[in-house]
Amino acid sequence: MPLKSCRFDWVMGGGRFPASELLPYIIAQVAGGIAGAGILYLIASGQDGFSLSAGFASNGYGEHSPGGYSLTAALICEIVMTLFFLLIILGATDSRAPKGFAPIAIGLGLTLIHLISIPVTNTSVNPARSTAPALFVGDWAVSQLWLFWVAPIVGAILAGMIYKVFDAKE
Repeated sequence: MPLKSCRFDWVMGGGRFPASELLPYIIAQVAGGIAGAGILYLIASGQDGFSLSAGFASNGYGEHSPGGYSLTAALICEIVMTLFFLLIILGATDSRAPKGFAPIAIGLGLTLIHLISIPVTNTSVNPARSTAPALFVGDWAVSQLWLFWVAPIVGAILAGMIYKVFDAKE
């Protein structure tokens, strides 16, 4: 099957995202994250005593978790939080959902996800969000970055599969 007609049903929103757009999407997300982190760095570094040693909101586990959570706890948390975030997005943006309410559901869902997972990992649920500050911090943040790519991808795959199972349109 040609790449253009292949769909990443299980990764990118339950069949709503063509594979041919995946790489440009990832590049744009990471570039945007780096630009945003760069702006935050310029602002934060304007304060006396600023140091990247506090982590610059990088995601982490073990000694770099805000609450000291283990690798296993971080992995499970990020997979489950991403899974539910994608399920919220898929459901709220479904053609059968009431129009105009998606931002409310998505925003409240993301707020709850942050309240749950900031103490565990500083909340990722988006590899681009994790990559940007890790590049500024370097060292441990880059070495732990793999988890914050793997977990959201696994969570997204699971969400796409679950959504397909419960999607009554099929």
